[in-house]
Amino acid sequence: MKLLLDEMYSPGLADVLRAAAVDARTVVELGMAGSSDLGVFAAAIADERTLLTENVADFARISAEHLAAGQHHAGVLIAVSSRLSRRAAGIGHLVTAVCDIADKRLADRLAYLQESSKP
Repeated sequence: MKLLLDEMYSPGLADVLRAAAVDARTVVELGMAGSSDLGVFAAAIADERTLLTENVADFARISAEHLAAGQHHAGVLIAVSSRLSRRAAGIGHLVTAVCDIADKRLADRLAYLQESSKP
């Protein structure tokens, strides 16, 4: 799985995901800190990466508009912060949730990550 982590996620999370065999990059690592949501979405599309974000409102709309225009994307993963924290204590659960969905077909989909019972 090729994943682009939205700006709220640290390069440290990308490191943990890479150790779990996920090709993960962050917006910050790409030098895109402060970029618009459309710019982040475009970067994910350009590199054929699924986008991981907590920003459901904006990216659900952007994804829907993109698909309505007849265009495609590699998917959007939503991690609801109340269930999958990006803080140190929650990283294991977040990584497990990403790995649990990594082999699924995500193209043109918006999917919510589910907390796994195994961190």
